[in-house]
Amino acid sequence: MKLLAVETATEACSAALYLDGEVIERYQVSPREHAQLILPMIDGLMAEAGLKLSELDALAFGRGPGSFTGVRIATGVIHGIALGGELAVVPVSTLAAVAQDFFARQGEGFDTAFTAMDARMGEIYFAVYRRDASGFAVLLGEEKVTPADLITFPDLSGAGIGTGWGVYHDVLLQRLGGRVGLIETDNLPRAGAIARLGARGFELGLAVDVEAAQPVYLRNKVAKKESER
Repeated sequence: MKLLAVETATEACSAALYLDGEVIERYQVSPREHAQLILPMIDGLMAEAGLKLSELDALAFGRGPGSFTGVRIATGVIHGIALGGELAVVPVSTLAAVAQDFFARQGEGFDTAFTAMDARMGEIYFAVYRRDASGFAVLLGEEKVTPADLITFPDLSGAGIGTGWGVYHDVLLQRLGGRVGLIETDNLPRAGAIARLGARGFELGLAVDVEAAQPVYLRNKVAKKESER
């Protein structure tokens, strides 16, 4: 299977190709430059792999949550490619991508991830993931945008990962008590994890037509007024 993935929901911008189980990726942390970076990344990957658009089986993208502008960039790019190549799309959660990358790096050390991304406005994007028997991140419960002191979670132990743990470290630890055995705060979603989850989703029949490949923001209020900041 050959799948192209993009991820631009945070300050990191990345693109990746899934090629029959192998992944090649372009990744750069460069806030506010995603619109200029993502298409050259895609072109470089396709040239490196010697692939044409017509040879792809599907696409995947980080559908959010994350930066509203960033999520829209990924959505727009994938919509354009999908329409041009008549390709199906697998939307992938950015929180799931953070968990997937963590599980891949940790081996068998941790099977549960309390994933928290800084959502600004005093809130976090939060979700709990378990590693399944095939090594993929599976959501437990729901993804939420919430104040850190109002998170809900299952009775499990695991690792605390994501930028939300850097901003709300003390509050999250207080909520989770002694259930957290490891904390990582620099975790950002990567297109390589989007690609692996996208390929898995395609195998499970989760691909959709381009019209149904929509972003998930979790929050309706895009930005506070200047007087509220």
